[in-house]
Amino acid sequence: MGAVRDRLMAIVAVLGLVAVLLTPARAEPYAQALLHFTADSFDETIAGINGVATSGNPLAARVIAALQEGRLFFSAQEKTVFIREERDQLIDAATGRPATGLAPPDLAPVRLNNRLRRIVEAALGSLTLMAPDPAKRLEAAQAVLKSKDAAALPALDQAIAQETDARVKQALIEARAAVVLYLDNASDADKIDAIAVIRQRGDQDAVALLGGLPATASPAVAKAAADAIASIQNNLAIWTALQNAWYGLSLGSVLLLAAIGLAITFGVMGVINMAHGEMVMLGAYTTFVVQEIIRARNPALFDYSLAIAIPLAFMFAGTVGILVERGIIRFLYGRPLETLLATWGLSLILQQAVRTAFGPTNKDVGTPSWMSGSFDFGQMTITYNRLWIIVFTLLIFVGLLAILRFTRFGLEMRAVTQNRAMAASMGIKTSRIDALTFGLGSGIAGLAGVALSQIDNVSPNLGQGYIIDSFMVVVFGGVGNLWGTLVGAFTLGIANKFLEPYAGAVLGKIAILVLIILFIQKRPRGLFALRGRAVEA
Repeated sequence: MGAVRDRLMAIVAVLGLVAVLLTPARAEPYAQALLHFTADSFDETIAGINGVATSGNPLAARVIAALQEGRLFFSAQEKTVFIREERDQLIDAATGRPATGLAPPDLAPVRLNNRLRRIVEAALGSLTLMAPDPAKRLEAAQAVLKSKDAAALPALDQAIAQETDARVKQALIEARAAVVLYLDNASDADKIDAIAVIRQRGDQDAVALLGGLPATASPAVAKAAADAIASIQNNLAIWTALQNAWYGLSLGSVLLLAAIGLAITFGVMGVINMAHGEMVMLGAYTTFVVQEIIRARNPALFDYSLAIAIPLAFMFAGTVGILVERGIIRFLYGRPLETLLATWGLSLILQQAVRTAFGPTNKDVGTPSWMSGSFDFGQMTITYNRLWIIVFTLLIFVGLLAILRFTRFGLEMRAVTQNRAMAASMGIKTSRIDALTFGLGSGIAGLAGVALSQIDNVSPNLGQGYIIDSFMVVVFGGVGNLWGTLVGAFTLGIANKFLEPYAGAVLGKIAILVLIILFIQKRPRGLFALRGRAVEA
């Protein structure tokens, strides 16, 4: 009897356990959350999203992602949910295994509206807050910051406690502050602490968060938010000015690259070279040809393509410059109008030659990996390609100064600049200096083309966009004076970028031109006057 009684009690216990497991109120949270999707109601879908996101099931992220992408389907008759994969294969959302049999006849997608899309983004953010990849955790924190979803608060607290990456942890703290700030049951003290955290963020997103507080916020919270907004906007004004100054330095470096070779030829030889822009263009196309050869023969060298192109562009453009001086310019010294017309005609010939050889369309010049991307400095964004161009420009400038000061060629060039007749009487071959000077200026223009290929379209018209600005820089800084060219290029670049937000790009450039004209009326020799052939004439 005792054995029979024990067996009956075991059967009763098993039946009781089955009854408990089959009771809807005790069903698995994940499975019960999926049932909300079968109701075809936005409110029920919200409950399903929150339930799946907090269930801890490994399929949760997959389901929410499918919902975001419009691949989550349900059958109201069978009370089942499916994920549609490639080739219309259905995956049972409850088990993660392929569905068997025919698809239910009433299969329909789970609908979303704008409100639900924001909730889905927040849910995905919550699910990836603990991801192994720091980049995904950072992205998740930013998603929660934008959504301000209160359901993510427990996950945020857990993620903050476990986070080891300082940048990600700060993003998580800011996301938590955004949630608390819009939490109805949070105390004023907690909200004011959250405002302090968001104030430290100090960007436009922080201003939007603080400015979007509901009208029901207490006076203390509203005042703290207003003070934080005022402080952030003051800081942003300073950072905006610094950002414009950086853009101005970047533009100034481009102008300096394009003008520095012109400053040499114009200062030493007094030649108005309208084909100088085409020397820049030849340098850019040299870079294009180098990259095409590397892509075809040894793609592993692509990151070194600019290093290979730099000497080749200098030699090619410099050689063309020497040929132009020997073949055209030397017959026109002392006849500025004829020189201008001849070099203008030469610029058209060079443009057409390149157009015939490479076609009229823009060419793709790639950016090496070490010049790609950007980084944040405070509230400024600094791109690596512009930063490297500034460094490259300054290196060229320093190198050119060293050539002029410490080499025999530089000494002879300065002698010809100061007094051509006296230099000739001392045995300096002025015609040779003219050719080498024109070649040096053209070679530097070719280097400018290498740099410009990274930030501008490489086309036959590339040089035309810089020739007028180059002349303005040279005249403003002082003809033939390298330091004047440096100061003039950066001054005009920064002034242009500060004027653009108020006057626009076109009117800003016109204003700069007018200011230069007025300045030249007072100082005809520019900022730094230099005695030379053109001045003596």
